[in-house]
Amino acid sequence: MAGRFAPRAARTSVRGGHAGLPAAGIPRQATAPARVRRWTPGGPLDLGLVLGPLRRGPADPTFRATADGSVWRATRTPAGPGTLRVRAHGGEVLGEAWGPGAEWLLDGLPDLLGAADDPDAFVPRHRVVALARHRRPGLRLTRTGLVLESLIPSVLEQKVTTDEAYRAWRLLVRRFGEPAPGPAGTGERPMSVMPAPRTWALIPSWEWHRAGVDDKRASTVLRAVRVAARLEQSVRMPAAEARARLEVVPGVGPWTSAEVVQRSHGAADAVTVGDLHLPRIVGFALAGDRDADDSVMLRLLEPYAGQRHRAARLILLSGVAPARRVPKMPRVDIGLL
Repeated sequence: MAGRFAPRAARTSVRGGHAGLPAAGIPRQATAPARVRRWTPGGPLDLGLVLGPLRRGPADPTFRATADGSVWRATRTPAGPGTLRVRAHGGEVLGEAWGPGAEWLLDGLPDLLGAADDPDAFVPRHRVVALARHRRPGLRLTRTGLVLESLIPSVLEQKVTTDEAYRAWRLLVRRFGEPAPGPAGTGERPMSVMPAPRTWALIPSWEWHRAGVDDKRASTVLRAVRVAARLEQSVRMPAAEARARLEVVPGVGPWTSAEVVQRSHGAADAVTVGDLHLPRIVGFALAGDRDADDSVMLRLLEPYAGQRHRAARLILLSGVAPARRVPKMPRVDIGLL
């Protein structure tokens, strides 16, 4: 797993983090958005908490939070590349979109912001979870409706440190992606849309090496993009069936499939197993067991059946975690070998 502890002030923890820190701004241009949509959520909504899991590190070229409270997202939709800007405006959310995928992005804005999620179905069973929920009333689970954009970075995070995975994603997207439509694609730090499946398939082996991606992970990505259309169809399946389809791809196991459907489907029960740190964090927060493994974690999360992923996110957001007893996983840049 790309190791993730409780959120720190200067970066984003993927599953439990909050993309609330302003980054570099987007150039102000006269580029008119292709479409604008206003949407009123049915309850408290924290944009940083909801969209934070889509951010792959503070320098993710596909995601940016700006000082005015806006969240920008560049992605590849079924209709083509698109850029979405989301910001809270009074009691409603304003979405602006550019590019061929603009209409698709705005049509899916409510689901992206958790409209299909039901946080009221969650009943806290532990004090630490109840406090975290009370302090984070705006937490909802996003549903992107896109599989590949979560699958590829999740594969890159397999068995390496967070920094290594984020670096690989950043380098590959910047080099082989395309400029984000609209004002986000220009300026000193332009945003990028991730490469199309065919482009991923044509990346030379030495470019994977330079990005620090070993042959095993690169091969998994290549196998996935060859069946990209079939994988994208899984968004219309229940989360369990979608996971089964994803795991048909060699190199995609339960850890990776859970990471994907948490984002693509908003799967409230898709708890991540096989993680390096999560079992110990959950075990420590709920039972004081800093040596908990997957079996212990799953037993402790049994009272949250149907909502185990939400419970795990709240535990991560609580900041309750065991102190480190061993050095961090060493970082090995294979690009220098």
